[in-house]
Amino acid sequence: MNTAVDNKDKKTSPAACVPAHVAIIMDGNGRWAKSRLMPRSYGHLKGMERMIGLLEHAFDVGVRYVTVYALSTENLSRPKEEVDALFGLFRKYFNEYARKIIERESRLCILGDVTALPSDIQDMVAEIESQSRRFEGRCVNIALNYGARDEIVRAVNLAAERGEKVDKESFSSLLYTGGQPDPDLIIRTGKEKRLSNFLLWQAAYAELYFSDKMFPAFSDKDFDAALKDYASRERRFGKV
Repeated sequence: MNTAVDNKDKKTSPAACVPAHVAIIMDGNGRWAKSRLMPRSYGHLKGMERMIGLLEHAFDVGVRYVTVYALSTENLSRPKEEVDALFGLFRKYFNEYARKIIERESRLCILGDVTALPSDIQDMVAEIESQSRRFEGRCVNIALNYGARDEIVRAVNLAAERGEKVDKESFSSLLYTGGQPDPDLIIRTGKEKRLSNFLLWQAAYAELYFSDKMFPAFSDKDFDAALKDYASRERRFGKV
């Protein structure tokens, strides 16, 4: 599959048996802040900083595709103050980090319906997506105003509009992640053990890893522990 050595070798270092695509549900920012008697916005700030560091580390250890769940369709129904704070963080950090992605010859893709976002954010992501489109082999996917059910409905409607009868492969090409490998490993922080409308089609055979740590406290070592756990598993994809 996507491993350099036999998955049964549990002594293999994390970097030696690396999934091609890791997806992360970055849960627990608000609860992390609350436990420190700080506002939820502070948790989102620290979560944004941790996300940037973790993306860099993932590339350093050999992961080629990373997808982060930054803002779900349901998140937009949170109090306006919190949503505005999230948009503010995105404006503050996006351009700076996006330039780093381009410097590493990596592509950046936005998964989700960006038309519901403020116009300046739409312009920002469109520009960076355009500038990084020429790169292949490494990619950061940011799920922004994303919901997997909406993604699937969108793909069905695209097929219907084109008058196409689809199979599994052609349907996958209509998703936001079309042309990319499905995630090998999905990590969720924050104690919860569910996918929460994230990559439901793509996650069909993904390995799942749950951490009790809130996302701002999820360190590079914790990420490596998830990779080590992944490397110890035998993936059979429904076969013997």
